[in-house]
Amino acid sequence: MRRRSSAFNHQEEMEKANGKPPPSRLCFLATLSVMFWIMIFYFHFTVLSSNPISNPDQPVPFSSISSKPQRISEAYEALELPKMKAPTKSKPADTRQAPEAFPFTRALQTIENKSDPCGGRYIYVHDLPSRFNADMLRDCRKLSLWINMCKFTSNAGMGPPLENSDGVFSNTGWYATNQFAVDVIFNNRMKQYECLTEDPSIAAAIFVPFYAGFDIARYLWGYNTSVRDAASLDLVEWLMKRPEWSVMGGRDHFLVAGRITWDFRRLTDSETDWGNKLLFLPAARNMSMLVVEASPWNANDFGIPYPTYFHPAKDADVFIWQDRMRQLERKFLFSFAGAPRPDNPESIRGKIIDQCKRSKVCKLLECDFGESKCHSPSSIMQMFQSSLFCLQPQGDSYTRRSAFDSILAGCIPVFFHPGSAYIQYTWHLPRNYSTYSVFIPEDDIRKRSVSIEERLKQIPPHVVETMRETVISLIPSLIYADPRSKLETLKDAFDVAVQAIIDKVTRLRRDIIEGHEEKDFIEENSWKYALLEDGQRTVGPHEWDPFFSKPKDGNGDSGTSSAEAAKNSWKNEQRSQT
Repeated sequence: MRRRSSAFNHQEEMEKANGKPPPSRLCFLATLSVMFWIMIFYFHFTVLSSNPISNPDQPVPFSSISSKPQRISEAYEALELPKMKAPTKSKPADTRQAPEAFPFTRALQTIENKSDPCGGRYIYVHDLPSRFNADMLRDCRKLSLWINMCKFTSNAGMGPPLENSDGVFSNTGWYATNQFAVDVIFNNRMKQYECLTEDPSIAAAIFVPFYAGFDIARYLWGYNTSVRDAASLDLVEWLMKRPEWSVMGGRDHFLVAGRITWDFRRLTDSETDWGNKLLFLPAARNMSMLVVEASPWNANDFGIPYPTYFHPAKDADVFIWQDRMRQLERKFLFSFAGAPRPDNPESIRGKIIDQCKRSKVCKLLECDFGESKCHSPSSIMQMFQSSLFCLQPQGDSYTRRSAFDSILAGCIPVFFHPGSAYIQYTWHLPRNYSTYSVFIPEDDIRKRSVSIEERLKQIPPHVVETMRETVISLIPSLIYADPRSKLETLKDAFDVAVQAIIDKVTRLRRDIIEGHEEKDFIEENSWKYALLEDGQRTVGPHEWDPFFSKPKDGNGDSGTSSAEAAKNSWKNEQRSQT
């Protein structure tokens, strides 16, 4: 054992004599420990408790970041430690939200990744319950009262192959496609899209594979409004519960309906009103719906081409067809395929038919009462291939499938109303309509008895040749490629539409970040906004105002006229099958 020193023993004996206990080293250490913890607790409650640790998934507000150096400085002062250098005074904070605070920031950042060929192009597809799509195809006989749609939903929506006994078509890629089959064709093309993703946070847009056109087709005749609206209400309820919906409230969502917009714009809940109210549902107003005919006065639908009979599987099929259309001899100056509309006093079809009958350079294919030739793809395409110009007046509504069949045949379309193409298909057709078509206002035919033949003869031959070449060059972007394959370099109607949706959502997201959302947007002028050039934001008077100044109700719709147009479309479909 170690011995204690004599000096230490002497001091201890003196303190005992005075009645004091000897000091302990343990007490000294305890005192130091207490002082240490006092400093720690003071630092913790003074500094850290006033700035709790944030959720790492959420951005830290600018105010919290700027105040932290001040609190640390005060803590150092209280502890009599050297004070940190105070930060320099910053400029007033920008009131705009930081980019990192938006839930779609990751999607925008993919655009900057130049090594990723899909950067800024990813599409997320909702996995909808089968009642919204596949079940309809399994029950395809109920999709139409007059047509067996089962054969038209075959071959991924293209329908049965067409025979080429007359040599009108090319060897492959031709099908008897129903004009209302875009729902299935588009959905199957999406399955081949090269930039699909299962991560919605990087998606440039979100696709909703709902067969809206097939849904309403089942219930247009003989069903009450509750039945007609059921699937639409079910769909938006399902979507709004999804986390993807909350990112932008559905403004990054889009769906396709292979019908005219008026089938989805019922204005009231009266049983006699036409269609359902899908496009008037608050949630659906945020989504973009692609239809074969859009409303000039509404902002949530966009026109895409009607399907034609040609669905090529590879680029070479398109190039061969284009070359063939360039080399054809066209013996007729103009042609028309269609029926008169005696019940519609505003229709100019009767006058067009009369002019064609009197002309020696017009080919007429009358379609009244279900004439078989008018509904024969071979007869229609043969007539268009032999004509320089193809007349395309309004059908039961603004648009006609025939316009796309004529362009496919290399025939220059002649339109009589801007709603038939110019304001409809702004994604797919040039803004300068005079480069690929001729415009003759309806009133020139209705009131002024202008001769169509004379008007067309005034166009110089070299201009006609240039216009026809432009028409032929448009063919790839107006057809839907075989959904079971994909064109190598060409962009078809599907590709053009998807890119347009991506561009639309991307612009909206950037406007939100920059605080440039349209505050003065007038939905009734939607058709004018569609014609604006890049960078333009305001609209004014337009030469086509008289064409779109019909009396409208508060919903920006033409009400009765649009519903009647939709009904007439179905009546003529019925008549064509009898």
